[in-house]
Amino acid sequence: MRTANITIDPAALTHNLTQVKKRAPGAKVLAMVKANAYGHGVAAVLPALKQADGIGVATFAEAMEARQLGWDKAIGLVEGVFSADEWQQAIDNACSCVIHHTPQLNWALENIPAEDSPARQVWLKYNTGMNRLGFDEKTVIEAAQRLHDAGYQLILTTHFANADDRDHPLNATQIQRFSDMLEYLQQHITPSIEGSLCNSAGIVNFSEHHHDWVRPGIMLYGSSPVIDQSAIDLNLKPAMEFSARIMAMHIVNTGEAIGYGSRWTAEQDTRTALVSIGYGDGYPRVISDDAYVCIVDANSNISYRCPIRGRVAMDMIVVDLSAAPVDIALDSKVVLWGAMPHVDEVASHAGTIGYELLCRLSARPKRA
Repeated sequence: MRTANITIDPAALTHNLTQVKKRAPGAKVLAMVKANAYGHGVAAVLPALKQADGIGVATFAEAMEARQLGWDKAIGLVEGVFSADEWQQAIDNACSCVIHHTPQLNWALENIPAEDSPARQVWLKYNTGMNRLGFDEKTVIEAAQRLHDAGYQLILTTHFANADDRDHPLNATQIQRFSDMLEYLQQHITPSIEGSLCNSAGIVNFSEHHHDWVRPGIMLYGSSPVIDQSAIDLNLKPAMEFSARIMAMHIVNTGEAIGYGSRWTAEQDTRTALVSIGYGDGYPRVISDDAYVCIVDANSNISYRCPIRGRVAMDMIVVDLSAAPVDIALDSKVVLWGAMPHVDEVASHAGTIGYELLCRLSARPKRA
């Protein structure tokens, strides 16, 4: 049977959440599980994130999935709702929403939840420089006043554009704009307004600006959110192992090429293995010649780094077995990413980021 597996480690998720809480001990945690928990599967991760104060999702369907799975803590819709009907659904299902433009503001003012409803807490989005979602300086004050007067509890929030690069000049601008606005709203509307500034990268790079809520995403899943420190540097553990099996082995003779486009030619007789994985499973098609997998010897449990040769196809890749024992067995386990290689490393070979690789895994691999 063809084998491609995605295995989730709940202990790694809990460990990573603990690292967040150590870095931001005074803040509540809204753990991001949008995009199917960054490809990990919402059902697989929720039990490991039970110490979070709430979860963040991008769509109402994601919120409903979490509720159906038994999540009874806060759920934040980080893009808010998309219609007046959905606003009512958010109220009915005890969801807290981001409000980032006038239609959402109007829906909230036209249909005010009961005093004890979690939907009475709203995340007011302030555009400090990302220039995607959010009210500008003038309209955020007006929105805050109207929501407060209607009985809502407010969390002022924004989103960094460059928090992964600590020294980017826009970071200081965004921090100052956010801090000034939060102080103004607390002084002129109500001191109970809370603040939420930091995503994963902000949690790492701007510890003095954690405010009341932090919103970790990628670091929960064991990837580094910053450009100058690895996951190992940050004491984060990969929560996913993506693996397959050797399906066949061959000798490629000197001068012969491998795969579509014949992009790699053997300079000597080379032992190779075909592995049952490809871009149809979510492994990137475009990778550099430095990309490798780790083949696990079932007898010794030792892993061997084996480079990928030729193009990644829809259903298979070819790897060079020169570094592996001559008696490596058919059906040996092949790790595409996990502890080694790390998904961030694979992403660097593909000219992208770990977020994308995790999120674009297909439905074909078996999940364990």
